Amino acid sequence: MANNGRRSVKAKKGPTIGTGGHGRKALEGKGPTPKAEDRPYHKAHKAKQLSERSAAKRNPGARSAGAAKSGPKGRATEEVVTGRNSVVEALRAGIPAKALHVAIRIEMDDRVKESLKLAAERGIPLMETGKPELDRMTDDAVHQGLVLQIPPYDYQDAYELAEATVDKWKKGHVGNAPLFVALDGITDPRNLGAIIRSVSAFSGHGVIVPERRSVGVTASAWKTSAGAAVRVPVARASNLNNALKQFKSMGIFVLGLDGDGDVSLPDLTLATEPVCIVVGSEGKGLSRLVRENCDQIVSIPIDSAMESLNASMAVGISLYEVSRQRAAK
Repeated sequence: MANNGRRSVKAKKGPTIGTGGHGRKALEGKGPTPKAEDRPYHKAHKAKQLSERSAAKRNPGARSAGAAKSGPKGRATEEVVTGRNSVVEALRAGIPAKALHVAIRIEMDDRVKESLKLAAERGIPLMETGKPELDRMTDDAVHQGLVLQIPPYDYQDAYELAEATVDKWKKGHVGNAPLFVALDGITDPRNLGAIIRSVSAFSGHGVIVPERRSVGVTASAWKTSAGAAVRVPVARASNLNNALKQFKSMGIFVLGLDGDGDVSLPDLTLATEPVCIVVGSEGKGLSRLVRENCDQIVSIPIDSAMESLNASMAVGISLYEVSRQRAAK
């Protein structure tokens, strides 16, 4: 048979062109199997969501007691107060607010009406916001159509606050000797709010909080302070021990509160001097280094050795005794 002058070419045997690794990913494993509750199609995932929603309904103002909401890349943004009861109570307490977000076509009740009235009286902008945006702002917490935005608290510097207060006292611009309260390991914002309130009641000059592993001025702290946070400055110290050393160099005596103190509160002789009272957490008390930096460890006598006082109550009692001794001077 004619082949028209062409030679037939036989295919060579040997290695053929491969994929160049393009299918490598398909051959790799997909890692460990996610937990059932983390798989959206599994019934355990739905049960987990229902449980979280039930918990949120039992505590509609949970966002108000938390830390500032985290934004992209961990940046802190404004904190929010959610839920009708929490929002109206926050507005009654005079908590600073950036805006009041109200759901579109919200069902009006007395709490909503009072919230709108209080916000209008204080000049807080009212924003009509859709439910999807409110859900996003609150991380899907139960907001009941009301969300109050709280701006970040403007902390003073601990050293600068103490230095300015001592300077005013020496020049006669401040009647009482400088009086501060420092918090060591306090993490409950309600304790901070109550302490701010006591410092205001007994003419204190400021509250010092560490920058790390410590409570900050949240909406819950604002609310518990009953407006006293407007009058009493809260200052931050990058390192509490260094701040206490600086205070001592200014002539401020550092007094730590603890159950096994060197001196009992009624026998305190430094009350009329410039003083910084340091209080630790109810469980752990003062940390070792803070304790070493105190001029005296002061204990509050109580009837039962089995009982203890929480931080805000201990501070309130101590401030009362300092105020009483100063008034009797």
